[in-house]
Amino acid sequence: MKIRELAKHWEDCAKGRLTNTGYAVHLDVEAAARLAAIADMYPKRSAQELLGELIGAALEELEASFPYIQGQHVVATDEEGNPLYEDVGPTPRFLALSRRHLEALSDQQDTSSH
Repeated sequence: MKIRELAKHWEDCAKGRLTNTGYAVHLDVEAAARLAAIADMYPKRSAQELLGELIGAALEELEASFPYIQGQHVVATDEEGNPLYEDVGPTPRFLALSRRHLEALSDQQDTSSH
């Protein structure tokens, strides 16, 4: 989800699955004021929910901003038959690490719920 799509998301009031892990974040005064303004604009959402969704959207945009670096191995072909090369940039590593941490967090939540 893009940051610019968050306002629509907040209007629709969708909820996602939350981790049991809490994070303490110290904001600079300007960021805290902006967060308070958003909380005033969307009173159905807590500041913690808004902050979590902002961080999630920022992480998605960060992932999308990673540069594609063409490797030497062809992994597929496009609809015109042109070769598509593996990405040897930071994206594959980020995705692999994200999956590993997601599995660990999911296992941790499954263990704590039993």
